[in-house]
Amino acid sequence: MKALLHLNKYFYKYHNHLIIGIIITIIARLFLLYTPRYIKEIFTIIETYFAGDITKTVFKNELIEAILYIIGAALIGAILTFFMRQTIINVSRYIEYDLKNEIYNHYQKLSLSFYKQNRTGDLMNRITEDVSRVRMYAGPAIMYSINTLTLIVMVVFYMYNASPKLTLYTLFPLPVLSIIIYKLSKEIHNRSTVVQEYLSKLSTFTQESFSGISVIKAYGIETQTSKNFKDLALESKDKQISLAKMQAWFFPMMILLIGSSNLLVIYIGGMQYINGEIKSIGTIAEFLMYVNLLTWPVATVGWVTSIVQQAEASQKRINEFLNIEPEIKNQSETETKIDGDITFNNVSFTYNDTNIQAIKNVSFTVKQGETLSILGKTGSGKSTILDLIGRLYDVNEGEITINNKKLNELNLYSLRDNIGYVPQDAFLFSDSIKNNISFGKIDATENDVIQAAKNAHVHKNIIKFKNGYNTVLGERGITLSGGQKQRVSIARAIIKSPKILLFDDCLSAVDTETEEKILKNLSQISKGKTSIIVSHRVSSAKNADKIIVLDNGKIVQEGTHESLINVNGYYKDLYLKQLSESPKP
Repeated sequence: MKALLHLNKYFYKYHNHLIIGIIITIIARLFLLYTPRYIKEIFTIIETYFAGDITKTVFKNELIEAILYIIGAALIGAILTFFMRQTIINVSRYIEYDLKNEIYNHYQKLSLSFYKQNRTGDLMNRITEDVSRVRMYAGPAIMYSINTLTLIVMVVFYMYNASPKLTLYTLFPLPVLSIIIYKLSKEIHNRSTVVQEYLSKLSTFTQESFSGISVIKAYGIETQTSKNFKDLALESKDKQISLAKMQAWFFPMMILLIGSSNLLVIYIGGMQYINGEIKSIGTIAEFLMYVNLLTWPVATVGWVTSIVQQAEASQKRINEFLNIEPEIKNQSETETKIDGDITFNNVSFTYNDTNIQAIKNVSFTVKQGETLSILGKTGSGKSTILDLIGRLYDVNEGEITINNKKLNELNLYSLRDNIGYVPQDAFLFSDSIKNNISFGKIDATENDVIQAAKNAHVHKNIIKFKNGYNTVLGERGITLSGGQKQRVSIARAIIKSPKILLFDDCLSAVDTETEEKILKNLSQISKGKTSIIVSHRVSSAKNADKIIVLDNGKIVQEGTHESLINVNGYYKDLYLKQLSESPKP
């Protein structure tokens, strides 16, 4: 139960609702207990009438009065039960809402390394399936537990007052039931944990298959993928059936024990009536109703126990992620003004998950309004530099400053709000093109969106779509070509007019003519802003104020286009190679 202690803060938050629900539960159960008492009263009235102790008129009046009491108590009990469910079950929905938001917000804070180590399907399963199981504990389990405890206390009290000896015989099977429940609940907990793990595996496999469907079709491996899914689904089915078999023991066992209690009431009560220990046959009828009133509460003990065990297994999985501390933390609550002077001073960085040192003792300075281009072979550390500027990772050694302030001392949200970032792998949301572009600026007008698209040289492509800017894209922007996705991403970055623009090889999928037009527009937009362009093309770098060339994480060349093409090295070789490959006029 330790894992479920995490929910205590939510129970405290909604304690007024819970207290009202508990009070309503107790009152509702009180009215429910009127029925057995008046059933006994009816038997007594019938016995008295046949004994000749009351007249027919009195008999009818008392009988009608008892029946009306039963109907009235049942109606009031039903209405109160309705409000009980509305009060307590609503709390579980509030907690579900809060818990999902807590998990989602925590996901947002976690670093990129976390997402490299965990699969999307598993993350989704914990915020959906696991939270749903926890909700069952926070609502139905608590409601039925209160209901059961209240009813058992009241019923046992009334039973004992009616006949202590018969009560003891009637309740004899219940301790046996408690022991069985304890044994079964432990096994259910273990099997529930395994079931949830397999649900995560299924979610992950499905999500990855749908996301990579074009690759699956291109390689013609649909049959193999289906087989792999079927094998995983069969394993998951076996685990589910194993859990279901264990849970299936509860209700038959409880029905057997409750049935045994009924038989004991009839036999022991009958013997006591014959021996004169019980004066009215109505007492036996009353006891039978009490036992049957206990049937559902006692049956729910097993069901509730199962829910609690599953909820604990799920909350434990949720806590595993909630207990992970974000590697990147905001160290300043004060909003920071960002101008754009960026300095790297002997910066080194190693990825924890792969232990690969991406950059080594890198030093450079970019002044506000300047453009820096970074070139180098694949894996030379170009993208890592951009990630470090946005504090997607923190440096291992050295220091990065902006406006002469250490990067980790700046307000994280101010920093990122002043950065326009276009990643190497352009990611677009399954939303309209308009919303994808305005994603970088929530209050953007339609004119802002169109102007950003024009500057990214994608406006003419967009208006050719049937719905224009309202065209809804497929998952990850699959509706668009690679070049179009990159240009929409550029539009998204420049629309908010940030102080720092980071372009990570974002023109690789466009032709050189389009690239030239986009770069010309960007040179106008980026006036007064700090721009860093990562590229494999000299054409993207040649107009930069400063160029650095990386090799194996180190700066091997630094200068302007004119200075670098006049010295032997990677830049000159790349320039001559791309010059020879360019189409002749």
